[in-house]
Amino acid sequence: MHSFTTAGAIAAAVAILPSVSAHGHVQGIMANGKYTPNTTPNWIYGTKPVSPGWYAKDQDNGFVAPDAYGSPDIICHKSATPGANSVEVAAGSKMTLFWDTWPESHHGPVTDYLARCPGDCTAVDKTSLNFFPIDKVGLLDGSVNPGKWASDTLIANNNSWTVTIPADLAPGYFVLRHEIIGLHSAGNADGAQSYPQCINVHITGSGTKRPCDSGAPCSKGTALYKATDAGILINIYQSLSSYTIPGPAVWSGWTKSKRFSQIWKA
Repeated sequence: MHSFTTAGAIAAAVAILPSVSAHGHVQGIMANGKYTPNTTPNWIYGTKPVSPGWYAKDQDNGFVAPDAYGSPDIICHKSATPGANSVEVAAGSKMTLFWDTWPESHHGPVTDYLARCPGDCTAVDKTSLNFFPIDKVGLLDGSVNPGKWASDTLIANNNSWTVTIPADLAPGYFVLRHEIIGLHSAGNADGAQSYPQCINVHITGSGTKRPCDSGAPCSKGTALYKATDAGILINIYQSLSSYTIPGPAVWSGWTKSKRFSQIWKA
């Protein structure tokens, strides 16, 4: 499902990523056969890099808690501002996001959203963006405690995640919102931990679909989740027959996306 496209190139990309502790960040992107370094929290200590990744005040490796789901921080992380350029990716192709690390204890879903920008996304108002999911993976096996999750697949793939850009999407500039939700403390109110990362992407191709113009499940970032959602407030330390991934359903206009579901059963 989430496989590498160019094993040698990806192995080389992973090799140059610095090793850090704690929760991790997206440090690089492979798209159209090209590796692009992404913004890391270290930018605050020096000159901001010219990067497609959004700048955020997450140098503490912190997260966005459910009590902040109505605030702009949930969109692209704390006090996030747009990246300075974009990654080019062809519709229908895969792009791989490399995390520097991710802790095994932080089990949970991995999701990817897109939102079209009126321009090149470098000056977009994040609160104006309408997001639609293109990839949502949650519980893969609930028969073991605390389950096998999408985050475990990410770790097994050298802390990377590969997502396919819908082939029939009309070209343009988009914000890709990539997120892991840690559910290790989600059995308590306000215990889920959201780690959103945003990246500017320039999608090329000849597609014609514009999801948010055709009744797709699009949503402002501040309306994606509620603190009481079944996939947010949940005790994962038990046998689970199913799990409801938070947020809107994957855009059904893309035929390939129908292989993904909001409900993943063990």
